[in-house]
Amino acid sequence: MTTATVPQPHGDRPQPVHPYRSPYQSYVYAYPHKTAYRKLPDRPPLSTLWATEPKDALSLYLHVPFCEVRCGFCNLFTRIGAPDGLAGAYLDALDRQAGAVREALGAGDPVRFATTAFGGGTPTFLTAAELERLCDIAEHRMGADLRAVPLSVEASPATATADRLEVLAARGATRLSLGVQSFDDAEARAAVRPQRRADVEAALGRIRDTGIPVLNIDLIYGIDGQTEESWLRSLDAALAWRPEELYLYPLYIRPLTGLGRRAGDSDPAWDEQRLRLYRLGRDHLLAHGYAQRSMRMFRRADAPPQGADDHACQTDGMIGLGCGARSYTAGLHYSFDYAVGMHEIRSIIDDYVSRPGRDFAHAEYGRRIDADEARRRHLLQSLLQAGGLDGAGYRARFGGRAPADDFGRELAGFADRGWLEDADRDASALRLTPEGLAHSDAIGPELFSPAVRDAMAAYARK
Repeated sequence: MTTATVPQPHGDRPQPVHPYRSPYQSYVYAYPHKTAYRKLPDRPPLSTLWATEPKDALSLYLHVPFCEVRCGFCNLFTRIGAPDGLAGAYLDALDRQAGAVREALGAGDPVRFATTAFGGGTPTFLTAAELERLCDIAEHRMGADLRAVPLSVEASPATATADRLEVLAARGATRLSLGVQSFDDAEARAAVRPQRRADVEAALGRIRDTGIPVLNIDLIYGIDGQTEESWLRSLDAALAWRPEELYLYPLYIRPLTGLGRRAGDSDPAWDEQRLRLYRLGRDHLLAHGYAQRSMRMFRRADAPPQGADDHACQTDGMIGLGCGARSYTAGLHYSFDYAVGMHEIRSIIDDYVSRPGRDFAHAEYGRRIDADEARRRHLLQSLLQAGGLDGAGYRARFGGRAPADDFGRELAGFADRGWLEDADRDASALRLTPEGLAHSDAIGPELFSPAVRDAMAAYARK
């Protein structure tokens, strides 16, 4: 078995050598993963789940499960196209669900949304009139003041048309995230994302014309045929638009996706290529005035703020509407059924649009969050940010216990690898080193609980 090269952050002191393990285990943006969710036999009422939750700073997410094409790397909950009026039927169901959820939140306590987001799929797959209706559901049904709080919307170059962007800008969008992935046409085709650079550039011009304050551009590294030179060209093409944010994603080949139909599991040579391209991209953006917020996120130093959590939507107090959306209370994370395969996704969407409003008043699939899982979730989501974990905040939240009291073995292992700056028990903060951030997709899975690992392993892909 090969062994990994181990950084030497402590002078010349030898560091333990660990067996080779890919740095690309899993992209962890929410914990536990939806493959750990299971059907809830008791179908708990939402009114009970939210009865004691704080409601003065909720997050609202609306999921649109439609795309004009499905990229080869995509395992998101989305289908290609929406035939026979399906988009309208989906919005009808979304409206029914919003009514049931808003009623479950109750009238006794004031309900306020501090941040909103439309994702998918591709929200801009909807027509301009349908986007107006989506905003109406968020605003009039749920009570979110879209012009007063951050509103982030995902888009693709083909659907970022002038009329759609005009609707979003007028309704208060503060951030538009464009999935470009590569400015090289051959690389885009290799990722099964058919697009022309000229169309991407035209879409970026239309977005800038709207005056939406924050433009984010998503790029992917590790594509077949990609070189250091072509990666830098894509980065420079993005930088020419001076985006307020850039997200750099390593390519993953996942089961049941377009690329997943061929052989392509992770291997050391591909891992090294992705690490090399990541470091090159990171250093290039840092040299151009961007601050690193996580392994993936880079933000221009003078970018306008997007609120206290900068459109973060993975915390407790999250309300998700639509197929593919998750909701988070302190004690339960819940959603609808999850799938990646096209046939199963279509079946779930068809079921969703046929439901009466009363069916949306209960949670059906989810996972209970006990004290241990809450601590893991807090540590994981904090540690994978460049700012790290506030030790005092952790102790205040979890009864005076330090992170090392709960996760001493894991933290010591990260420190051994040179991934952690300070693992002392009384550390005021725990931060990943630059190499730790580079290995975020290996660090996150190591913090999964045995129960969550078992549930994910037992999940039947569909």
